[in-house]
Amino acid sequence: MNTGNSIGRLLLAVLLLNCGFAKVAVADRFCTPFLNGKVEQSVLDSMLRAAKKGYLYRVQSATSVVKFCIDSKLSHVEGRFKKFEGGIAMQSGAENRGQALLSIDVDSVSTPNPLIEKVIKSGTFIDVERYPDILFVSSGFEWLAGTAGIVKGNLTLHGITRAVTFNVKLSDVKGSKIGNSDTILIKMTVPISRADFGMKKRKFLVSDSVKLCMSVEAKRTSLSCMQCHND
Repeated sequence: MNTGNSIGRLLLAVLLLNCGFAKVAVADRFCTPFLNGKVEQSVLDSMLRAAKKGYLYRVQSATSVVKFCIDSKLSHVEGRFKKFEGGIAMQSGAENRGQALLSIDVDSVSTPNPLIEKVIKSGTFIDVERYPDILFVSSGFEWLAGTAGIVKGNLTLHGITRAVTFNVKLSDVKGSKIGNSDTILIKMTVPISRADFGMKKRKFLVSDSVKLCMSVEAKRTSLSCMQCHND
């Protein structure tokens, strides 16, 4: 009998029992948008460590809003994304060392006008077929006063990655500075240039400036196993 193989099978069985199928499913859903090289493994590892220590907050799409605003010569247009996934690792008392991830399904964008919505999804603007996701990976937090601060990071949009700085208000659901609350509220805004992300068409009709706005509710969660690993 091969003792090494037996021990290996035993360890695998213990790992599967400890994980549990429900927890695996949760981890898979959280990590899927960030795998296949989209996010560095070290970032995903930091999220898992945060989950293990009890300070990973997962974005709740049902109670969150992610949208953009842009002006044209004809009207002011707002679009809302219905599908997104992400989380924020935020240990109480160590907020400057937090980590945030957000992936947005571009095809889920919705506007009050179906014709405008179709144009936004087309190759003229976002180009859903070629660039199905918008990705934000934070690189640092800085508190300014009270619950206000800035979040720096890299935004990938239309196949181009640029450094951006969001103005942010990060609090518990009651508006107070983060303590031991199981639910936190993150409000983030940033103006970006369409041209910076390769969207230069219709510049005489549509403003180059686009404002991204988010009001995100996130709840404390836990992930087990190695579901955030690529192998």
